[in-house]
Amino acid sequence: MMHTTRMWGAVALTAAAVTVLAGCSGGGAASDSDELVIWMPTQEDTQGTAINALIDEFEKQNDGVTIKLEQRSVDEHKTALRQVAGTDAGPDIYWYWEGSGLGGELVDAGMSLDLTDYYDEYGWEDRFTAASMSGITQYGGFNGVPWSQQGEGLYYNKTLFAQAGITTPPTTYDELVDAAQKLKDAGITPIEFGGTVNWDVMRLLDSLIETECGADIADELNMGDGDWGSEECVTAAFTELKTWGDDYLNEGFMGINNDDAAQLFFSGQAAMSLEGTWYNAQVVDNGMNPDDIGIITFPTDTGRLYGFGEAFYINAASGNADLAAKFLDFGTSTEGQEIVGSAWAALSVNKDVAVDDSNPLNAVWADLFNQADGGYTNNDQNFSTAETTEYWRIQNSVLTGDIDPADAGAEFQKFRDSQ
Repeated sequence: MMHTTRMWGAVALTAAAVTVLAGCSGGGAASDSDELVIWMPTQEDTQGTAINALIDEFEKQNDGVTIKLEQRSVDEHKTALRQVAGTDAGPDIYWYWEGSGLGGELVDAGMSLDLTDYYDEYGWEDRFTAASMSGITQYGGFNGVPWSQQGEGLYYNKTLFAQAGITTPPTTYDELVDAAQKLKDAGITPIEFGGTVNWDVMRLLDSLIETECGADIADELNMGDGDWGSEECVTAAFTELKTWGDDYLNEGFMGINNDDAAQLFFSGQAAMSLEGTWYNAQVVDNGMNPDDIGIITFPTDTGRLYGFGEAFYINAASGNADLAAKFLDFGTSTEGQEIVGSAWAALSVNKDVAVDDSNPLNAVWADLFNQADGGYTNNDQNFSTAETTEYWRIQNSVLTGDIDPADAGAEFQKFRDSQ
């Protein structure tokens, strides 16, 4: 039986909209015993092909089972999940980021089913890498099944670097700024970002906080009781952000989204892109030769790798948890992981699956993970939803000149204190 894929628009903030979701999804407590509903952000190209192939094979091996894959944009996906939390309107399985401000928010809301019994039944704890399990057990119990462990770094176009006279990739922050200036002097856009989605430029700000503050202070600021208003390094980070926005980012970046900005990299108009392991597949999908691309970690001088985990969760309201667990067992098995390959990440969360050598960039990421001295996480996963929204507002206001970098940290701390 073939699965179906539907594209949904934004979900209205009304009780009626939740009722509509309940009637349309087929998930939650009303789920048919042979039907699973899965919610994910929109999957395209390699990832779309991979998830469809995985679902097709599961349906083939489980006669009579139907899987409905429902997809939305990233922001609409977040909104829809927050709105159905605590109701019977949601899916049986949902894909989400593991951070406390995203996956943890739904764990706190009681939407995520604790999978301890299924971990025992299927032996999952022995299947997954230690790094990928850290995001699953961070809230107590076993919330979710690892799907990808993502690293983020600077992808760069070797040809454009050579044209600008850059003979070796930068290994320090000063060298990175120097490379950006050389690219600009050569008439090449140093790096691309899309400002309308907020989280794209946030990657640069997060990396600058790590660079200017160092690992210990950055962790206190991002995940502890650090004072954003009293640390000089915070002002330094926002000052550097403004400099990058004024001098080195693509013209008009605040008015375009990440997909449009990425085309500047894919078309050879921008030399760098701050992206993650999923970008390996996108580079190929967009006609670039991976041999012409290099990857370095953002040179923070802390040795830590920027990144995050992603997981599939079973909805606590699902009436089909056993079948949902069976699907997740298949998807993360050696067979399932071989079907999806490296569509989502360079390295599998299944420790028995070898690095996919069909894309040479996967091996680059394997080395970067091995060399990393710990990691730091995107702040939209560290912060609450309200804090993230304020972080983005201040970030954007610094870039537009409406907030002085010297005032940014204090303004963010004032908001945090008010919460």
